[in-house]
Amino acid sequence: MTTMPPIYLDFNATTPIDPLIAAAMRPWLDVEFGNPSSSHTYGQQARAAVAQARAEVAALINATASEIVFTGNATEANNLALLGVAHALPHKRHMIVSAIEHPAVMQPALHLRELGWSVDIVPVDVTGRIDPQEVAKRLRPDTALVSIMHANNEIGTVEPIAEIAALVRANGSLMHTDAAQSVGKLGLDVATLGVNLLTLAGHKFYAPKGIGALYVRNGTPIKPIMFGADQEHGLRPGTENVMHIVGLGAAARLARERLPEAKGHLTAVRDALHLRLRDAIPGLQLNGHEQHRLPNTLHVSFPRVSGRDLVARVASVMAASVGSACHSDHDAVSGVLAAMGFDSQRAKGAVRLSVGLTTTLEDIETAADALITHWNRLRQEATSNSGVTHA
Repeated sequence: MTTMPPIYLDFNATTPIDPLIAAAMRPWLDVEFGNPSSSHTYGQQARAAVAQARAEVAALINATASEIVFTGNATEANNLALLGVAHALPHKRHMIVSAIEHPAVMQPALHLRELGWSVDIVPVDVTGRIDPQEVAKRLRPDTALVSIMHANNEIGTVEPIAEIAALVRANGSLMHTDAAQSVGKLGLDVATLGVNLLTLAGHKFYAPKGIGALYVRNGTPIKPIMFGADQEHGLRPGTENVMHIVGLGAAARLARERLPEAKGHLTAVRDALHLRLRDAIPGLQLNGHEQHRLPNTLHVSFPRVSGRDLVARVASVMAASVGSACHSDHDAVSGVLAAMGFDSQRAKGAVRLSVGLTTTLEDIETAADALITHWNRLRQEATSNSGVTHA
């Protein structure tokens, strides 16, 4: 008997490589191998492939190709954004980030604080959303950069980036947003958002791991944080990873073509899962903003049980997580939920369920059945154990 693999409901952690993207990459694994910096035919072919991918990524976010810098991942892109601006504007020495940023933004910001920069951390409300006026209150004449994520990787809340960016620009400061979780799920237009810098991660929208990009608006003051040759407009030295760059370009093209259909599908399967769980589990709580959130993300707290225990119980049927895959594996309240003011019980019961383009309604039914069944069992076990007396 063939055992079926668990249903995958952790698309916010990573996505499988789309077969069309893998097919676009394959020639650069099997046949093509040129260095884009070489002047001969092999180098010209590689250079053309990189240029095409750069144009596709630019088209996805309404940028120009010259504004796209390829990086090894979103973490590198975020570090380049924060530290690169800090190196370019050493006389300003003030930065603002939100309380729910990914470590790839928070840690560079805290590193700058260690170097003597002043770093303000903006709070969020109980839905994980930032009030633009909370940012405005912290803006100063020496504010170099404000970095606020576009959508949170745990709860899925989407932030009012355009409103915040307008205030930041009026102050004469720069605006960065980490859009790693948004790409392929929401439309991204850098002109509408009004940002100077924007981060993308390939493995969040069906491209391979190990490739990311940073949008840098023309004229934005930024310096490299790695040193070597002059690839990527002098901001990211090192021979380009052509195969993965081609994959990112193919992913950007597919994301642009699929977006309207993808958004509808993701919302439908996410809401079907929420409805099943809500109807069967009294006291289930939705975490994050009900309207302003990613179409694929369902973050809920299961009452009277541990979310980590529940995820472990259903592991043979479905794969999910209790939070970000980039955080350590323990029962402490996540920084995001703590910033939202959750008590320990609500935080303890939290589970992140994130669907993808390949998720079906049949998958949802099977996953919901497993979660409901094992929630009931865990609750009954807890009740039985609480009634045990010891001599």
